[in-house]
Amino acid sequence: MTSGQTKALRKVLIVDDDPTHLEIYGLLLRHAGYEPVSALVKFAGAEIPKDESIGLVLLDYRLQSLRTSTEFAQEIRALMPDAPIVVLSDVWSLPADIAPYVTDFVRKGQPARLLQMVGKLLGPAAERAGAQASAIIPGAAA
Repeated sequence: MTSGQTKALRKVLIVDDDPTHLEIYGLLLRHAGYEPVSALVKFAGAEIPKDESIGLVLLDYRLQSLRTSTEFAQEIRALMPDAPIVVLSDVWSLPADIAPYVTDFVRKGQPARLLQMVGKLLGPAAERAGAQASAIIPGAAA
């Protein structure tokens, strides 16, 4: 694998309707060695990057948009069939309507668990990710 391929696999697309969440999770991922790419969901939808080499997608479930997260998951799956999609949301468990299109689920507010999941799906950066989560966000626990 070339360094360009490694870098591409470290790109994480974050799809959320809250700019603060995009910033927080982008910072967390960047500090752990990943390259975050943000897609801000607005009421009319969001532009999902088509020319990015995305290794993983983090998708919020509750979106203030005309389009549902399930519709976004279907679009992302069509554009990036090999990229794992992880629902990152404040819901308590993975909703049934989106389950067929995603790989896994992590609740917001669990940065160490999120970095473990990203590391499990993308590779070795997770070895140091758990320790970094508590350095970035005080009180973060796995």
